[in-house]
Amino acid sequence: MTCPADRPSRPSGPPSAPASRRQWLATTAAALLAGSARAQAPARFPARPITLVVPFAPGGIADITARAVAEAMGRGLGQPVVVDNRPSAGSIVASQLVARAAPDGHTLLLMSNGHAVSVGLMHPLGYDPVRDFAPISTLGFFDLGLFAAANRRFTTLAEAISFARAQPGRLNIGTVAVGSTQHLAAKLFETRAGITTLVVPYKGSPAVLTALRSGEIDLAVEILGPMLPQLKAGVVRALAVSGDRRHPALPEVPTAAQAGVAGYSVASWNALAAPAGTPPAVIETLNRAVHEAVASAAVQQRLAPLGLRLAASTPAELQALLAGEIRRWGEVIRAAKLTPE
Repeated sequence: MTCPADRPSRPSGPPSAPASRRQWLATTAAALLAGSARAQAPARFPARPITLVVPFAPGGIADITARAVAEAMGRGLGQPVVVDNRPSAGSIVASQLVARAAPDGHTLLLMSNGHAVSVGLMHPLGYDPVRDFAPISTLGFFDLGLFAAANRRFTTLAEAISFARAQPGRLNIGTVAVGSTQHLAAKLFETRAGITTLVVPYKGSPAVLTALRSGEIDLAVEILGPMLPQLKAGVVRALAVSGDRRHPALPEVPTAAQAGVAGYSVASWNALAAPAGTPPAVIETLNRAVHEAVASAAVQQRLAPLGLRLAASTPAELQALLAGEIRRWGEVIRAAKLTPE
C-alpha cells in the first residue's frame, strides 16, 4: 500500500476557497510574468570586446580616427573596442566580414564616403551599403582643398578658372587614384566651374605634392590633413576649401562656393555601422558611446592636427547621408564616364 507521502507529486489546481483561489491566481500570474521577462530581457551589452573592422591600412587618417574613437568608446562601454584592419578595393573584404557577422553589436564597420562611391564604380560590389548595415553615427568630416604651389602663377581660384576658360584642357589638376574622393572632387569641380581640365591621377598624396611643387601639375585636390604642414611651411597655397563652411584651421581661405564655384561642396567622412538586424537598443547604446567619444577632449586634441571636423549624428542622419552620397557620386561617375570595374 502506498502512503500519501510516497505518491508522485502532481500540479495542484486552484483551491476551492475564494480567498485562497485569488491568492493562487496572483502567485501564478506573477510567476508567469517573471518567466516571460527573463526570456525577453536582452543580454548585457557589450558582453565582450567589440571589433571595429577598418577597410584601410594602418597609419592613414581613417585608421587614426578609428583608433582614437575606439579607445574612447571602450572606456565608456566598459569593454575594449579593438581595431581590425582589412584593406581592400571598394572596402569589400571589411564590409563583407561585418555584413556576415552576428547582429549583436560586437562587430562594427568603419564606413566612409568610399562606400557610396563604390556603388557606382564596382560591379558586382558583393555587399549593399544600405541594406546590409544598420547605421550608428558619423564620426567626422574631412574637408578637401584646392592647392597651388606657393611659387607658381595662381594665387586665387578665380585666376585658375579664368586660365582654364581661356585655354580649355590646359589646366592640369593632380589627385590620388581614379575613383578616389579627391579624383571625383576634381571632376565635380570641373563640372561646377564649367571648365575643361586634365585630371591627372597619382599613386598617393606624396606623389601629388611632388608633382605640384615641381610644376608638373597646376593644382592639386587633396584632403586638408596631409597638406596642413606644407601650408605652414609655405610650400603650397590653399586657393579654396571644399566644404560648405570655412575650415577652423584655415579661416582666411574661402570655400570654393565663396570663390565663385556655385554649388560646390565636398567632404570625405567616416562613420560607424553594425550588421543589419542589430537590435535598436544596442544601436542606441553604441550611438551614445560615439557621441561621448567625439565630445571628449582627448579625441578632439588627438584628431585636431588631421583637419577633421568631428561630428556625431543620429542613425537616421547617417542613413540619409549615405543615400544622398550614393545618388550624388553616381551622377558624377556617370558624367565623367568612368567605367565600373
